Amino acid sequence: MAGYKDYYQTLGITRTATPEEVKKAFRKLAREFHPDRAPTATRKATMEAKFKEINEAYEVLGDPEKRKRYDELGANWDQPQFSRGGGGAGQGPFGGGGGGFSQGAPGDFEDSFGGAGFSDFFEQFFGRGSAAGARGGHGGHSGPRKPKRPSGDVEADIRITLEEAVKGSHRQISYRRTDPNTGEAGIHTYNVRIPAGIREGQKIRLAGQGNGGDLFLIVRFLQHPEFRREGDDLFYDLELAPWEAVLGATIALQTLDGKVNLKIKPGTQGGQQLRLNGLGLHTEHSTRGDLHVIVRVQVPEDPSPVERELWEKLANTSRFNPRE
Repeated sequence: MAGYKDYYQTLGITRTATPEEVKKAFRKLAREFHPDRAPTATRKATMEAKFKEINEAYEVLGDPEKRKRYDELGANWDQPQFSRGGGGAGQGPFGGGGGGFSQGAPGDFEDSFGGAGFSDFFEQFFGRGSAAGARGGHGGHSGPRKPKRPSGDVEADIRITLEEAVKGSHRQISYRRTDPNTGEAGIHTYNVRIPAGIREGQKIRLAGQGNGGDLFLIVRFLQHPEFRREGDDLFYDLELAPWEAVLGATIALQTLDGKVNLKIKPGTQGGQQLRLNGLGLHTEHSTRGDLHVIVRVQVPEDPSPVERELWEKLANTSRFNPRE
């Protein structure tokens, strides 16, 4: 049985947290532990693992249906009725015969410097591919795929950041597999190349590394603390002070490709969208989607006495009236 994951503890929130509090906690931690912010290679490995844990917690607690199912597990989470497929005695946690990707069985993935998919706990109760489908990406089957027969091919998820999808990277994963000739199980470590421009749902093939066949890693995207994605386009909420929207400003915006200077025209309205062409994800036609920047004008919640005096002066002198 897979070890229990306390997703509330992972995000540092209570079980009564509102959806907005869940999202806020995720964004704060995801920004802090994003691998691209790591100062050293050693620290990056630790941050990759933490970033994936935060993503896993948010995939469950950020989805009302999954959160409800997770909360219903309660103290009885390890009872047979909560296993995928409702398998009884002698069956594996996915309703099979104990094989496939159940913990400790041949075909199981273990994390190493960021590893591959989410935890066994997540896969047991929520299934591989379900996270991507819930977030508007490519959906998947309801559970881990067992080795195919007779070829012995094996499939598993590998979850990567959006930066890795755009720029490419290398990942080290560990895979426990059974030698088809001797029947002995052992852990094998691979350096996997993530090609630049890879899309969600594409497969990375490791020839001859399955259970007598090939090993296929199915690419799944991790959630980003700043960008939402719809297809190959990205969306970003840009928070502006009122004077920046009125007077105009130049904002240093961090994109997946690096920083760009975004010019805000004087008189920019809240809710206005600015499109940065070609700064989204790669499309199936080898082009790039766009980055849409949505302006959100923020006002001070608790202005100081001096600030309040200035706002009052502006209110008395300005000719602007949005209701006219």
